[in-house]
Amino acid sequence: MSRRDFIRNSALAGGSLFLSSALVRASDAVSGIGEKRDYSYVGMLKDVCDIHLHAMPDSRERSVDEYGFMKDTMTAGYRAVMFKSNDFSCHDRAYVIRQALPGAECFGSFCMNKVHGDKVNVFAAKKAVETSGGLCRCIWMPTLDAAYQYRHERRKEAGIPVLDVYGKVLPEVVKVMEICAEADIIFATGHSSPEESLMLLRKAQEVGVKRVVVTHANSSIWTMTPDQIKQCVDLGAYIEYCYLPCLWGEGTKMPQYQRQSIEEFAAFVRIAPSRSFISTDLGQAVMPHPIAGMRDCIINLQSVGVSQSDIDLLVRSNPAWLIGLDK
Repeated sequence: MSRRDFIRNSALAGGSLFLSSALVRASDAVSGIGEKRDYSYVGMLKDVCDIHLHAMPDSRERSVDEYGFMKDTMTAGYRAVMFKSNDFSCHDRAYVIRQALPGAECFGSFCMNKVHGDKVNVFAAKKAVETSGGLCRCIWMPTLDAAYQYRHERRKEAGIPVLDVYGKVLPEVVKVMEICAEADIIFATGHSSPEESLMLLRKAQEVGVKRVVVTHANSSIWTMTPDQIKQCVDLGAYIEYCYLPCLWGEGTKMPQYQRQSIEEFAAFVRIAPSRSFISTDLGQAVMPHPIAGMRDCIINLQSVGVSQSDIDLLVRSNPAWLIGLDK
């Protein structure tokens, strides 16, 4: 099926989406395409779950706000969204959004960064899962404040570690794993190095965490080799691939990173689609609207021959299971 036929058939199935002019402008700005596309048709977005994206309110400038974005995703046919803030809780806001938007399947998550202390904060994790509504569906290990990222950026101060000096998982990290196991929510590796992630997965398997995620295994300094990815899968993990690297790079407002081609991205998602999922990781003020990004991702994967059954696993079934929608 040609890309044009695919879009037309999706339009017949799904009808039209009338989003804001900001979304249309953002869709035109999607990088690495070579042509403008019509993002007004939404059939291909039915039942999509994007479980890693950023929105306002936040400590960084974002392109969308949580309430407005949820309204747009409901119109677009999304099944669910899980918000991520590097600094603040968003599971409590998800509870309020659900009161204002009946039927909205929005969830939140919690990152172990310095706003919660200089080490992984067990008490904060405990309170996150106890918050009204039970909408915290993921505890991320340190992200922007991770020790690995600080070392890579050659900062003078220390980041938040997940392993001790002997390479063993720190006791506070093990306790957070136990909290995730008991609550049956995601334990995510955050911005840990590939090697650190493998150590975390071994311990998470020992602890009995069922929903373990290796965060953006195709992105920047966290990129894993195919062999490392297979080791992660053998340890019971789900692998997250973010579409953001296909949009940043030269000629964009995030030129410091090397852009990933759709062929390279597809090679990652083909490694183990039954144990993988795709998130946009979008919401940055200088990047396309997350809905436009998700649609572009699906279109491009279709264009390089990724099967519809695999796409359904990657953007629908697997992320839905991870946030607890499907048993």
